[in-house]
Amino acid sequence: MRKRVFSGIKPSGELTLGNYLGALRRWVAMQDAYENYFCIVDLHAITEPQDPQELRRRTRDLVALYLAAGLDTAKSVIFVQSHVAAHSELAWLLNCFTPMGWLERMTQYKDKVAKGSGERISAGLFDYPALMAADILLYQAHLVPVGDDQRQHVELTRDVAMRFNHRFGDTFVLPDVLIGEAGARIMSLTDPTQKMSKSDVDPNGTIALLDPPDLVRRKLMRAKTDSGTEATFDPARPGITNLLEIYQTLAGETAERVEAHFAGRGYGDVKREVADRVIAALEPLQEGHRRYVDDPAELDRQLQQGRDRAAAVAEPTLRDVQEKIGLR
Repeated sequence: MRKRVFSGIKPSGELTLGNYLGALRRWVAMQDAYENYFCIVDLHAITEPQDPQELRRRTRDLVALYLAAGLDTAKSVIFVQSHVAAHSELAWLLNCFTPMGWLERMTQYKDKVAKGSGERISAGLFDYPALMAADILLYQAHLVPVGDDQRQHVELTRDVAMRFNHRFGDTFVLPDVLIGEAGARIMSLTDPTQKMSKSDVDPNGTIALLDPPDLVRRKLMRAKTDSGTEATFDPARPGITNLLEIYQTLAGETAERVEAHFAGRGYGDVKREVADRVIAALEPLQEGHRRYVDDPAELDRQLQQGRDRAAAVAEPTLRDVQEKIGLR
């Protein structure tokens, strides 16, 4: 049997180049190796305020981008989290087996508290890791391809699963993190010490997957670089390193070949070539997105099919948990 994979992306903010290189493109490449469940985690999105119409639009946009990127429904189950009620139900049950101390140690929660917004944090944001545990454990996932910033949440998922299994017998598979290498962490164009994020308040720091070519080129030509002139991978120079990593990931080259390619050339040349690569990569993605968005009936059909296939796996897990704790 192939190992099972689960992962998802929140429909909050516009999907970025970092999401594509660090997640979507990896998912497409691994489709033949695993049994795949890829989700749009809209329940996670509402842990912070969302405009309802924007949330609906972004959810459907994200489904269209999944499909346009090359995720094949013959190889992967693509669905919206809230369409499968077992996610919410198992999350509540796992709440009852997750100590608050474990949740208080989560970096995301601690960062919010440190910024002085503790009283404004919703219970949902505090409890985010319990819902993420339910997402993963429902599908008995062996592997979770996430960014390194989500490793802590997967580790908590393992702890919750082990605690439950110890008390009630083997119930959940213990998942492992699947971290990528090059391209797994694309940084902001304006602050290359920070990860490129959908929630970045500076739109110039991110390349959205639906940005038009002229805007992509303008953002990259203005990208922050460092002192020096050599185009080499150097942790002490995060600006040029970020641009080279984008180029490396899109070109499929080793770091040594990328450095040799740009040897003796200035940062302007690097930016121009990176822009060419990014625009070429986004063109078919944007065309595919338009095709799916312009056919809402097909998008609805895909979502219904995905919901049915996901529920067929999730609901038996939920029933097993309910029986073991005495609810059935």
